[in-house]
Amino acid sequence: MLVRVITSLILLISVLYWPFWLSAILAILGILYFDWYWESVVIFLISDLLFGASEIRLWNMLFFSAIFLTLLLLGMEILKTKMSFYNK
Repeated sequence: MLVRVITSLILLISVLYWPFWLSAILAILGILYFDWYWESVVIFLISDLLFGASEIRLWNMLFFSAIFLTLLLLGMEILKTKMSFYNK
């Protein structure tokens, strides 16, 4: 439990101060390591609220990274149940 809280705080700091690609890698690693790591979606939603700008090439969406991370989280959780080497 404490590891999850510390990881969430590190992810929050990375979203606020570090480059986006590093924060995305940390979020993906958190999704792979923890079960249902919804904290990453909430943190990226905060990031989109603070720094996000709608882009024409991304269908004029403002919350692109939060939506993408939600879909990634759901897809990874489905894949985790199908993998034979992943212990539940």
